[in-house]
Amino acid sequence: SKLAKAIRYATSRRSIFERFLTDGRIELDSNIVERAIRPQTITRKNSLFAGSDGGGRTWATIATLLQTAKMNNVDPQAWLTQTLERIANGWSSSDLDALMPWNYAR
Repeated sequence: SKLAKAIRYATSRRSIFERFLTDGRIELDSNIVERAIRPQTITRKNSLFAGSDGGGRTWATIATLLQTAKMNNVDPQAWLTQTLERIANGWSSSDLDALMPWNYAR
């Protein structure tokens, strides 16, 4: 039955389910994370209708980077402007990590 299956699932993972009781850093549910990533995942899903596979991948990549900037408390427009200027001025491809939103510096 479905109930027996649910009980077996819960009892086999009991120690995992009880972790939040001993570690105060662990949330009881994942709603905080789900709410934080929802705009990013919706935009990425919408990019599937961009007209072509390549266009969709590009759109999804840019949308993900802009949402990452927001999640790192960085103004997406300022970050994107600075990043595009640096690339246009010949930024070294070996130092792309420095262009990521979490490394943004005015």
